[in-house]
Amino acid sequence: MDNRRKKILFRSWHRGTKEMDIILGNFADKHIKDLSDAQLDAYENLLEVPDLDVYNWITGKEDAPANAPYGALLQQIIDNKVYE
Repeated sequence: MDNRRKKILFRSWHRGTKEMDIILGNFADKHIKDLSDAQLDAYENLLEVPDLDVYNWITGKEDAPANAPYGALLQQIIDNKVYE
């Protein structure tokens, strides 16, 4: 695995809240090797968003921003359903 993916994987498991560690860490474990460079860019953008916002989007408590660069990837995370 290249250094970029290793860093992203580490950041996915060390978010700050246990819930987001589990959701994003499990997603990254399953999919990090298959993501394109563009998808990695989008995922890195998502990792910059506060945990509470991402958690609310993933659990459906709030709608994600319509024009977010990580929209398709966020939907993939939601569809992955690692939190159920």
